[in-house]
Amino acid sequence: MKLSPAELICRKRDGEALTDDEIEQVVRGIVDGSMSEGQIAAFAMAVFFRGMRRAECAALTGAMTRSGTVLDWSDAGLTGPILDKHSTGGVGDTVSLILAPTVAACGGFVPMISGRALGHTGGTLDKLASIPGYDTVPDLSRFREVVRSAGCAIVGQTSDLAPADRRLYAIRDVTATVESVPLITASILSKKLAAGLDALVMDVKIGSGGLAATPESAAALAESLLDVAARNGLRTVALLTDMTEPLASAVGNSLEVRETIDVLTGQRQGSRLDVVTRALTTELLVMGGLAQSAADATGMIERALASGAAAERFARMVAALGGPKDLLESADRYLARAPVELPVAPERAGVVTAVDARAIGLVVVQLGGGRERADDVIDPAVGLTEVRGVGERVGADRPIAIVHARSRANAETAATALRAAVTVDDDTTARVRAPVLRRMEPFGGRFW
Repeated sequence: MKLSPAELICRKRDGEALTDDEIEQVVRGIVDGSMSEGQIAAFAMAVFFRGMRRAECAALTGAMTRSGTVLDWSDAGLTGPILDKHSTGGVGDTVSLILAPTVAACGGFVPMISGRALGHTGGTLDKLASIPGYDTVPDLSRFREVVRSAGCAIVGQTSDLAPADRRLYAIRDVTATVESVPLITASILSKKLAAGLDALVMDVKIGSGGLAATPESAAALAESLLDVAARNGLRTVALLTDMTEPLASAVGNSLEVRETIDVLTGQRQGSRLDVVTRALTTELLVMGGLAQSAADATGMIERALASGAAAERFARMVAALGGPKDLLESADRYLARAPVELPVAPERAGVVTAVDARAIGLVVVQLGGGRERADDVIDPAVGLTEVRGVGERVGADRPIAIVHARSRANAETAATALRAAVTVDDDTTARVRAPVLRRMEPFGGRFW
């Protein structure tokens, strides 16, 4: 017997497990409007407090995936596996912009559905939107063609892909139910499954700048993602990575695109960003059968970067999605730059012993480079460069960062907040955390 939306909400409110058919009914109601916003909010709150069994979460993920178009690449003439990566969000995280063209240069195809910034974390789409002309939400036919021709396309969620997630997430965002592990899992994986992937690597961030503040909460989220992905037939591996400090030395949209270009063209190597990107790319190449081992994948990545093949794929993607054809050669011509640049000296000389990644992200938000509300307009030019990491020496001649701002007053305010976010001491043996902390596979695979 079909239950009313109110009865389904009551059952979940009381901690009961919903059947696959009942979950399908909820998702159908979200999409066709037969569940009101109030009822969807009540359902989300019930899940937030009562949770979901893994089978329920898997059913919710599958139903949300099928709520719209599920891409089928079998008729696209692609000659390699369909691969993707997802990050739970961080500060100074431009991994996607480097990983996608690198995988493409190694023979994979990457149809990456990404999101926008909200709160202290940066959004991949906002970074790409800082490139003049770049179409962040193309129609599906253009999306498919760019994946075919460039090997990768990084775009936003269209109305065709997982529309149930689109409406549910918008309501979760304003009802304080974003942090529910089952709802996070279904939201992430429904979009990835709708993209028609062969394999997915998850980057689960740990620390003040990430979604999970502790190793325990990160592992719980990773286990949920791995299990539910496997139940829906998607091969997935998760890496738990450090987000106690920004991943890159640039934080801010145009500034992060500039750093991406530097990495792709070989002008910046060996950073924490480089380490995490290579680790995630290695997983995809092995899962996709493009590399026989991690060592084999390492060699492929090195060749793709050193030869310029990865940079060429990035340039091809940008141009195919409406951006300038000569972005790599003429980045300064296209990427916005703020009028004020202020080097921020520390209050004392010494060694950086701690960085509050969340606070760094909020500095950029306050400059106008992020969102506190979903409808906020982002300034692509503002942010920080040369952000020093743990273990680096700073002083009067070596600032903790350079602020890029619209006004001197804004720069000074940001400088004060920046000094509070960075701890400097005499200790020259500051503990530097490894960028990659743990690897996890589903169903009792290898853990380290």
